This record gives sequence, structure tokens and C-alpha cells, in this order.
Amino acid sequence: MALSEQARARLAPRAAEIIGRYPKARSALLPLLHLVQSEEGYVSEDGIAFCAEQLGLTEADVTGVVSFYTMYKRKPIGEYHVGVCTNTLCAIMGGDAIFADLKEYLGVDVDEPTPDGKVSVEHVECNAACDYAPVVMVNWEFFDNLTPAKARDLVDGLRSGADVTPSRGAPRLVTWKQAAEILAGFPDDQAAGGHTAGEPTLAGLRIARAQGWTPGDGAASDAGNGQAGAGQARHGGAA
Repeated sequence: MALSEQARARLAPRAAEIIGRYPKARSALLPLLHLVQSEEGYVSEDGIAFCAEQLGLTEADVTGVVSFYTMYKRKPIGEYHVGVCTNTLCAIMGGDAIFADLKEYLGVDVDEPTPDGKVSVEHVECNAACDYAPVVMVNWEFFDNLTPAKARDLVDGLRSGADVTPSRGAPRLVTWKQAAEILAGFPDDQAAGGHTAGEPTLAGLRIARAQGWTPGDGAASDAGNGQAGAGQARHGGAA
């Protein structure tokens, strides 16, 4: 896919806005790639060239970043991209079964869209939601405590245009391109909506408060803090 002159004209001022948020232009590369992805649905060779031009980088520099991060796609995927957690806890709770079943049910391979272009599937290493395992994300919104049957119902709803609502977080789904625009740093109107914490997460918080626990309690916390400090020092202060 080639970026048209009209697309470049739309992207250029938004790219300048993104770059202006950082003290060094190169730091804007990740959101700039999301911006390109919001236009194309993936990052094409033209998209790579656009980012390189905006930041004064080589196309090889940009390609190295694109190929490292799995959130950037090099070919078209579905309008609704389904990520199934297959890390340890989700896997043993059914994530592996969900992933295998969805691929067979949809007749697609990883990152391959259905014929109608509506849905694609990939496995992800962790959705950071272990208390709701097995967890699936659609365009980075949570769908908790799924089974193969519920996952089939989910993708059927996405393909049919049904009103599909995430378990937590945003009160409504956005498309893959719209999600990329948000990740580029242009949020929609949903930041304060939806339920961000459910009963499994809040239960632990209530126990901690009842016991009077604080983040600094205990030798384990002290050891963890020391390790984090060392990690930050090794990476120039970045967590």
C-alpha cells in the first residue's frame, strides 16, 4: 500500500505534534509508527519511509523497530484483532485451547484476516490480567474469563456487527485503526468510562487494607525495591 499525497498531508501535522512532545525527535518513533498504522492499518514500506523522513532516521533504523515490536503489523489484519493470552496461567486455564479453537473455527493463521476482513487472531504472552484468566483482548480491550465457546460467540458478534462490550475498561470497542490512533497519543472520549477494576482485583486490595499492609512492608518488598533500583540504573533510570 502506498501512502497517497492526501494521506501524507493528513499525517504531517499530527506527526509534527507528536515529535514536539519529546526533547529528542527519535523518541517519537513508537507513537509515530502507531500514527502510520492508524492510516494504513499496518506499517507499509511507505509508512516506514514517512517515519524515517519525519525523524531524520534511516529506513533501516525504523525497520529494526517495526520488526521488534509485535504491536506493529507488516501486512493488513482484521478490523478487530483478537489477542489470546497463552502465558502460563491463562494457558493452563484454557488460553491454549481458545487460541487453537479460534484459528480452526475462523479458518485463519496468526495475523491472517477472515475473508470479510473483520477478525484476525494472534497469541500474546501476557495481558497483565491473571486474576481473570483466561483473558482475550480485542484491539487491546479486555474480555475476561473466556472459554472456547464464549470466544466463538465473541468473534461471531464482531463479524456480524453486534454491539460487543468489553468486560472492563472502555465502554465500547474501537476499530484497529482507531486503537492505533489512540496509541499514537490522540485519545478518544472513553478514558473515564467503563469499569477498570473488577471483583478479583478489588478483593486483594480489601485484604491488604484490612491487614494494614503498605507497599513498603517486609523484607521481600525491600529486596524487590533494591532490584528495581539496579534495573533502573542499568537502563539509564528508565523503569
